[in-house]
Amino acid sequence: MAAPSGDPGAPWPTSAADPGVCIAHDPGARLRDTAASVGITERSAYGIVTDLTEAGYVVKQKDGRRNRYQIQAHLPLPEPASQEPAIGDVLALPAGTGARPQLTRTGPA
Repeated sequence: MAAPSGDPGAPWPTSAADPGVCIAHDPGARLRDTAASVGITERSAYGIVTDLTEAGYVVKQKDGRRNRYQIQAHLPLPEPASQEPAIGDVLALPAGTGARPQLTRTGPA
């Protein structure tokens, strides 16, 4: 997966969408619980979150013995389009309420 500043044509993997939504809604959830809720193995969830973290889309913070994850909602999806939606905008869609999940917006709006 390309870094946010990398190739703008590199795709946001569709496999990352479901764990991304889980992380956006519950940043303190264990990867085991995230994996179970989206129907993948814990190892797969770990790999997806590691890829997203290395690419800069997710920030991992240690909270005692657990990890908390923050989606960098201000980053655009790495797809060529006339209007690149931010990751936070896309992850807020499955909620269907219009309410945004807990996302970190540190860049320009």
